[in-house]
Amino acid sequence: MIPDDLRYSADHEWVKVEGKQAVIGITDYAQQELGDIVYLELPDVGAEVVMEEEVTEIESTKTTSPVLAPVSGTIIEVNDELKESPQLINEDPYGKGWIAILKMTNLDDLDSLMSAKEYEEHITEGADDE
Repeated sequence: MIPDDLRYSADHEWVKVEGKQAVIGITDYAQQELGDIVYLELPDVGAEVVMEEEVTEIESTKTTSPVLAPVSGTIIEVNDELKESPQLINEDPYGKGWIAILKMTNLDDLDSLMSAKEYEEHITEGADDE
């Protein structure tokens, strides 16, 4: 189930917009592809991130994968629970598994993200390519 109230990047990150703030994480599809997540390097609060550039990396039992910023902004909060329990991303990617909260610097970034329906089509098409 892909939540309707979020926006999605082609790289499988999600954004929940709350005013000028954006909660970000990776999608259920991404966590399934990664497998069991064992470690996450949390980004630094106060760090500036640029849309489509690496925010952090996630390590799973299969691979290490970058998490790209779905929007540009300044990190104002990180999910400290992930230090001790990175598997929260596997268990609840759209809830307890959020990674960071950004103060967005450019609300127009949201225009390039997909709706839930568009994202569902994106991952369905991607599965056909494999």
